[in-house]
Amino acid sequence: MDGEVELRVDGRRRRLRVDTRTTLLDALRDGLGATAPKKGCDHGQCGACTVLLDGRRAITCLALAVAHDGADVTTAAGFADGERLHPVQEAFLERDALQCGFCTPGQVCSAIGVLDEVAAGHPSAVTADLTGPVELTDDEIRERMSGNLCRCGAYVHIVAAVRDGAR
Repeated sequence: MDGEVELRVDGRRRRLRVDTRTTLLDALRDGLGATAPKKGCDHGQCGACTVLLDGRRAITCLALAVAHDGADVTTAAGFADGERLHPVQEAFLERDALQCGFCTPGQVCSAIGVLDEVAAGHPSAVTADLTGPVELTDDEIRERMSGNLCRCGAYVHIVAAVRDGAR
């Protein structure tokens, strides 16, 4: 059975017809030609397909496209303002937080989502003081970014990039 879905992807309204079993990742990549979200594990374990969905981090390989009709989707390709990169993207470059680059779009989306969560005061499993503002420690960053895997092992650089992107 097919359904029609309208999404706002990286600021642009897009409409497409999809099988109701189509994941948001497949709709983005195959239906709309988006290349930033990657298909890694296709089981929600690696984070390569992470985007911001209505402003919150989402694993798109586990989300059905029809369940997100009307949603605002921001991929890593949607953060730059012309030639000017988002501060987190700049920090990833400066800190060499990418090696092969496969996981980078998901890492960037997750990092931007992490910074938004911290700014909103949302605690994590390792937040020390639940009554005060969340302090962005390296442990806090590692915990919040733990859903994004990097086979190249650039984790130290990724943590540093997230920290720098918060400034």
